[in-house]
Amino acid sequence: MRSDGETPPTLGIGTAARGESCWRPRWDWRRASPDTGAETNTAAESPLEQAVEKVNLENKFSLFSEHWKPKVVGELNGQQVKLAKLSGSFVWHHHEAEDELFLVVKGHLRIELRDRTVALGPGEFLIIPRGVEHRPVAEGEVEVLLFEPSSTLNTGNVRDERTASTLEHL
Repeated sequence: MRSDGETPPTLGIGTAARGESCWRPRWDWRRASPDTGAETNTAAESPLEQAVEKVNLENKFSLFSEHWKPKVVGELNGQQVKLAKLSGSFVWHHHEAEDELFLVVKGHLRIELRDRTVALGPGEFLIIPRGVEHRPVAEGEVEVLLFEPSSTLNTGNVRDERTASTLEHL
């Protein structure tokens, strides 16, 4: 048991004085510039740290106009973050091995399932489990963010003129 005056054990802060490792998490406040809050020593950052950039959804959506053609805007752990503009009805399909997430950014989207319909508005999302047959329907233009494994084909088990086998990266 420690007394009130004793410093709690830490990982990084104050450990060097005790002869322990000086490991610091990447978000450690001591790495930030006191004036701007920006990371210091940017010239010494690894290429991976230099690749870390924010994504502005509004800006990315402004870069394309075609419907039902997802664009990749990020990748992580075998998953892709895709943006798509939708209008009208899509094809009934399912994905054998992948779940997919539909997040509505702008507009209103209906996801038709065989037993019910789910209505989504801005800021709402729905996860479609693998194997579940579904059909997105957009009344007017809808902007969506999709999060799914990189192996996911937009038309799932169906191949037609809307199948996007190669996706553009923005």
